[in-house]
Amino acid sequence: MTFELNQVLIEGEAQTFSMMARTGQLTCLTGGTPGRRTRWLLTMQGFLPISQGYVCIDGEPLTTSTASDFHQLIAYAPKRLVPTGEVHSYEPPSIQDVFMLRANRNIPISNGILGEEMRRIAPQTSDGSVQLLAVAALLDKPILLVDTPMVLAASYLQSQARKGKIVIVASDRQEIISASDSVVELS
Repeated sequence: MTFELNQVLIEGEAQTFSMMARTGQLTCLTGGTPGRRTRWLLTMQGFLPISQGYVCIDGEPLTTSTASDFHQLIAYAPKRLVPTGEVHSYEPPSIQDVFMLRANRNIPISNGILGEEMRRIAPQTSDGSVQLLAVAALLDKPILLVDTPMVLAASYLQSQARKGKIVIVASDRQEIISASDSVVELS
């Protein structure tokens, strides 16, 4: 499976952006500001409009009619949840909406299973970002997008890729960059 952005231009960007990620690889999107990297992760999911270029999975472009198919394939671990009413222009109507997508609603995740997965990520940490990553991983979708993962999650993210997933992370942390199979720099 391949996940591709080809000459994509979104609002607020002066230049187009291209990248390709493949099954079994951990790809790190780095450079720019954290908010800019987040905007690109949201664009990959179809939450921000594209004015030029395309996003596609195995050659199938992201459109309004294919967006729900894309959501069946993509799990997203945001940096943090946004309380209701605290929405910024680079975030979707609310990050909670990502977890409420029709594609995600019927996947049962118990507290016990969630706790076990959190211990796999970072045994001594119960940070909120660990919980968000655990939920996204337990959705068990072929594409995992992770916004600003904690350094302790580097080996876990590698293991997710080795299980046959496309894993794309947005980070400027050297430990995450070093653990990645491919690094894409925002100019």
